[in-house]
Amino acid sequence: MITLIGVGHVFAISESVKKLVLARRPDIVCLELDAARFNALMQKRAGVKDSRAVPLQYRLLAYLQERMAAQFGTEVGDEMLAGATAAEELGARLALVDMDASKVFSQLWKRTSFRERLTLFTGAFAGLFISKKRVVEEIEKYEAQEDQYIQLLSEGFPTFKEVLIDDRNRFMADRILALTGEYKTIVVVVGDGHIPGLIQLLGQAELEVIRLKDVRNPQAPKDGAGEFTSSHWYHAQ
Repeated sequence: MITLIGVGHVFAISESVKKLVLARRPDIVCLELDAARFNALMQKRAGVKDSRAVPLQYRLLAYLQERMAAQFGTEVGDEMLAGATAAEELGARLALVDMDASKVFSQLWKRTSFRERLTLFTGAFAGLFISKKRVVEEIEKYEAQEDQYIQLLSEGFPTFKEVLIDDRNRFMADRILALTGEYKTIVVVVGDGHIPGLIQLLGQAELEVIRLKDVRNPQAPKDGAGEFTSSHWYHAQ
């Protein structure tokens, strides 16, 4: 059994994520992180700020996310740390299943066109001034028209989608599938934008999927076991 929990890095959802993981009592918890980013989060939690092992491009992105997260009263990475904390409390294994960030951004820089690079920096600058209301509005639009958003991303920024989403989806799916031979119950905490691709790539007989909108607005449990009632089940054909 694999459970995918879709998260957003700027929302105050750490408690919801932790409850979801604890309720499923997995053998292993997978996080959308590589070793450098995980260590940076752990150091940050311990009060040590040293992110030199993380690529400059990622640090700039993290800075933008931190500004947005502050508007929601949280910190970037809290949802990942919640997954790690739940694994520790359960005595479950922890797996970091994302690609090395330095390799991702190296590939992104090599393969993007000048137009896409210019758009990246323009968007980063605009992100400094985005409001909490605008973030919520864009998330809600994405949730309502997910296929359309992915299509627009593919058409307007093909390299971004290929490197930041598609390549990483394949890498993470391979890592997760490799774990199924050893672990019966697996929980994956991953950015919600990766969920559609992972559903297609994993192809498991039973795959539980909990999207970001449900993590942000959980329904009250029906059985008192901390289960969210809005998850979806996928069965291989």
